Amino acid sequence: MAVVVGHILLISTQVSTRRGVPVVEALTFGVFAEVQRTTTSGIGSVRDVWHNYFALQQTRQENQQLRTEVAQLRVGLQQERALAEQSRMLQKLLDMKRETPLKTTAAYVIAGAASPDFRTATIDKGTSDGLKPDMAVISPAGVVGRIILPTSRAAKIQLLIDRDAAAGAVTERGRAQGVVVGTGTSLRLDHVPGTADLKVGDRVVTSGIEGIYPKGFEIGQIESIERRAGDFSAVIIRPAVEFSSVEAVLVVLAESNPAAPIAIDRSDDEGR
Repeated sequence: MAVVVGHILLISTQVSTRRGVPVVEALTFGVFAEVQRTTTSGIGSVRDVWHNYFALQQTRQENQQLRTEVAQLRVGLQQERALAEQSRMLQKLLDMKRETPLKTTAAYVIAGAASPDFRTATIDKGTSDGLKPDMAVISPAGVVGRIILPTSRAAKIQLLIDRDAAAGAVTERGRAQGVVVGTGTSLRLDHVPGTADLKVGDRVVTSGIEGIYPKGFEIGQIESIERRAGDFSAVIIRPAVEFSSVEAVLVVLAESNPAAPIAIDRSDDEGR
């Protein structure tokens, strides 16, 4: 077998292809070319996988960084919106303080009632700031409530929608008088004469007859009216104040000019 193989190799070295290339050289080149092709292809595949892996890792890091930056931007945008809303709220309080002929002090709401049966809120001003029981609490939207328990540095407010809350009221259009009482979620106008001129949409303001709330502050608008035997059985009022979102208020310390009309900003209501 060795001799045969040797003869074949010797003959191959003497035999050439049509192009004049020895057969052995052509076979050897073909074999090595295939080996090189396979090796190069394998190395290229490994190189591509390696580069793609690192590129993917880099892309993941960039995506994570972009997600972090987007989250930070969103948080910053929310903070800017909160500051802008707070600035608008404080500007409304400042405008109201300037326009109303009452001595007031501003306060922030720091807590709400733990039980829905008692609609109260806590503000960050107390007796050290001149607050006393039964002082009226107002906002640019209207009447909020009254102080029921002041301490040195805080005070509890009974919201007007509390079931035990009440205020003297009068309608702006027909001047029909009654008493607004809280229902826990809304307001109701009681003790209205059967001959009173009431319509849905009438604005209801404080009358000041109970000696707590200054005259002329908005309470709300009549939402529905029910009559029975010629008398008003139920007059429901939609509150002007969104009690669940009150953040800052004015506490009425003293009335500097009781006869002066109360100036209330109604530009938003007219726009609506």
